[in-house]
Amino acid sequence: MAEQALTDISGLLNEEKWTRATLNNYTVNNFKELDNVLEQVFAEGRQDDVLAECEEHLQHTKNSIIALYISGVLHISRQTVNDTNLVALINIFADNHKWNIVAYLANRILEFGENKAALRTLADCYNNENQLDNMYAVWERLIRVDFDEADIVRRLAERKEEFGELEEAVDYYKKALHRYINKKAFNNLREVWHKLIQYAPEETEFFYHAESKIAKSISPERASQLLEELYPYFKNNQRWDTAIELLKRILHYEPKNAFARNEIVECYRAKYADHSHLEEYIKLSNLNQTWRNIHDAIADFEKHISFDAGNFVHHRAWGVGIIRSIDDDSVVVDFARRRGHTMSLKMAVSSLDILERNHLWVLKSIWKKEKLRKKVKGDVVWALRTVVKSCGNAADIKRIKAELVPSILTPNEWTAWSAKARNELKTNQEFGNLTDKLDHYMVREQPITFEEKTFNKFKAEKNFFDRVKTIDEFLDYIEDGGIEGTDSQFFREMFDYFVGSLRNVTTVNEYTISSLLLVRRIIARYPFLHPGDLDLEFLPHYEQISDLEEVFRWIENADLRKEFLQHLRRQVSDWPDRFVQLFPYALTREIITELERAERTDKLQELFHRLHSNYRDQREPYIWLVRNCYQDKWFQELEMPFEKVLISMIHLLDITYRDIDNKRDTTYNRKLNRQIHGFLFKDRNVSQFIADAEEMSITRIYTLISDVKDLDPSIRIELKQQILDRFPKFKFYGEQEAETVSRGFITTPRSFENKQKQLQRIQEVEVPENSKEINAALGLGDLKENAEYKAAKERQDFLNSTAARLKEELETAEVMRPDEVKTETVSFGTRVQLQNNRTGAAETYTILGPWESDPENSVISYLSPLGSKLYNRAPGDHLKFEINEREYDYVVEAVEPAEF
Repeated sequence: MAEQALTDISGLLNEEKWTRATLNNYTVNNFKELDNVLEQVFAEGRQDDVLAECEEHLQHTKNSIIALYISGVLHISRQTVNDTNLVALINIFADNHKWNIVAYLANRILEFGENKAALRTLADCYNNENQLDNMYAVWERLIRVDFDEADIVRRLAERKEEFGELEEAVDYYKKALHRYINKKAFNNLREVWHKLIQYAPEETEFFYHAESKIAKSISPERASQLLEELYPYFKNNQRWDTAIELLKRILHYEPKNAFARNEIVECYRAKYADHSHLEEYIKLSNLNQTWRNIHDAIADFEKHISFDAGNFVHHRAWGVGIIRSIDDDSVVVDFARRRGHTMSLKMAVSSLDILERNHLWVLKSIWKKEKLRKKVKGDVVWALRTVVKSCGNAADIKRIKAELVPSILTPNEWTAWSAKARNELKTNQEFGNLTDKLDHYMVREQPITFEEKTFNKFKAEKNFFDRVKTIDEFLDYIEDGGIEGTDSQFFREMFDYFVGSLRNVTTVNEYTISSLLLVRRIIARYPFLHPGDLDLEFLPHYEQISDLEEVFRWIENADLRKEFLQHLRRQVSDWPDRFVQLFPYALTREIITELERAERTDKLQELFHRLHSNYRDQREPYIWLVRNCYQDKWFQELEMPFEKVLISMIHLLDITYRDIDNKRDTTYNRKLNRQIHGFLFKDRNVSQFIADAEEMSITRIYTLISDVKDLDPSIRIELKQQILDRFPKFKFYGEQEAETVSRGFITTPRSFENKQKQLQRIQEVEVPENSKEINAALGLGDLKENAEYKAAKERQDFLNSTAARLKEELETAEVMRPDEVKTETVSFGTRVQLQNNRTGAAETYTILGPWESDPENSVISYLSPLGSKLYNRAPGDHLKFEINEREYDYVVEAVEPAEF
């Protein structure tokens, strides 16, 4: 039965070859019968065998209808872009005008997803059969997948225009315009440009965007020409500001354009018709003199024309004022503290800034504070619009806050207000981002769409992986039904950026491989986006990577790292070795799980031993592996006692405490410190070890813990009590003598003074600074996503716990002075000379306290494992002992006072 499908196909192919059926004998029913056979092929899972049979048949019978159809369906069912055989079949029947079969074949292709060739063919079928409504419906689908098609888009626009559906017509004309720009078809785009002037002249932002693309892709002169054709609408409607802006854009491209220069003078005359010095300023700026640089002339004129009686101005020292009068070359200004101040026009132009009547500084001067405060709090959008425009139509959150706090809002009021403001800036279409500064906002003349706002964000981003995140957000929005789809011109430009990264590749780096993974992911959702001229296979690109670790570690996007590992697992034979190699750069359970599924516990154990042997430098992956896998079966089967794992984690706890004290990678080490602390004490792994282990092992673990000087003393007390409950006669080395010193330990005067200074600095400097950091972070609003606030609060917890610990230790510490040291035996403040019987070498140690401990320089704490073994020993004593599975054999040669 398993051979039935293949047998049937072979029979059909042979029958076709011997009977030589003509095209005229084929009907749609013949293909439906082939579909029934294909269902059996899929049911039996014999696709590969049948495809091979068909491909072999086509080598000597290239126009076999059955082989072309079956192989074509099998290819396209795999979501590949190989539609060659079905397209060839369509062409055969189209040439013979068998339109019903052509339509069937096209629809068969479309069952597996949108396809440009199939849609175009189907539209031709409907056209030949005069089914125009169906043809237009297929065209609407076609233009969503064929981004190069412009003429059909235009015809759809004309049809909508014919039926009076002008809003949809405008949308199609806009798409057609962009596509003609890409084709550099100026005559076509000019005709569409005129249609848009007819139906949507007010959408200046669209025209400006299109104009800039035309200037880059065709020529500045063509862009200028089109702006000249848009200009009359605004002149005729006396929209002087927009008319002037259009003329400035023309003059930007063509500074010597006589038409634009003459027109801008006339527009200024119309706009400032009531200004008392209009003609004087036109003459003064040489605006209508061709020898004067037009841009300098415009700047001069606009600076002068803004000086007129009744206008508001600002002086950096005297604040806001109002112009009382202008007489010849004299300007009189009323400032709040300087009424009737007179200055020359030249001085006024150079030292005063003109303010609009609705400028925030003007409102602060003429409105009562309570009225302005109420307006700002009650109308967030108005306030944002006012502040942003007052800042030259470009302001970030920091600048907005500076304008409002504390002159209008209190810091507490700002916290609540800024959360609303951030939401408005993000979602309100009236506000957009500057294309070169993502964190700066502007007020738009026309509402901005989500896709344009996203595109502006994409262009402004400098980091490659930020752009990956932005296009992912755009795709998520499409899938949520937020916008029409991938036929957006903005999406196409973003997508082409990543496709461009795959062209002419000489070196495969993190950007190349990430572009490959992203493009593959997108075309998996939208196969019609496949750039057919590119090889998008993973393995050839992977094999060109020269430094795998270096490339992988710099893939910042977690999803892309995950996809990279998935491809590695499926396509690379030595993937277990590569997983072990890459684990430190991708701390993810997927790596562990895949190795477990493949029963490669040998690689997991290799990974652990590799990290354990270098846990100081590989601390983060080692800590992750221990915390997340210590209960796994493979971990418990390691040929390593759990005691050694605890010893390494305790050592890392001490190292991270030291790095934090030394301000080395503080945030990073705090994070690791919390993870280790949680594993050892919160998860009760040390406590469980004490409950199960032998007394000697407990001694080793407890002495290591007691030597971590920054650990909370309450943890030591709790562990000590647990040990005593199990072993009432347990000997805590080094603590017998210390118990005579109240509840504390012994230290030197210098260490005691340093700790006092440290506590004083924390209380008087660092805590107040931290309070300021918290208040500043609160001002940023949105505490759930406020990284500055979280970091400041973590710092607060750290400072409070450190201060409490220092205070307790200072209260319980006993200061030992040099003249109080006794040298009859090894004790605090002595230097002991030893003979090492195992090596034959002489060794010298200075015995001090935990605050002075410096093992690298042979200064050890009397509470440390070695210090406790030496403590109270006299010259001539022979000592043999073991610490952490290492044996020691010493003779005490001499004991003398240490310098401290």
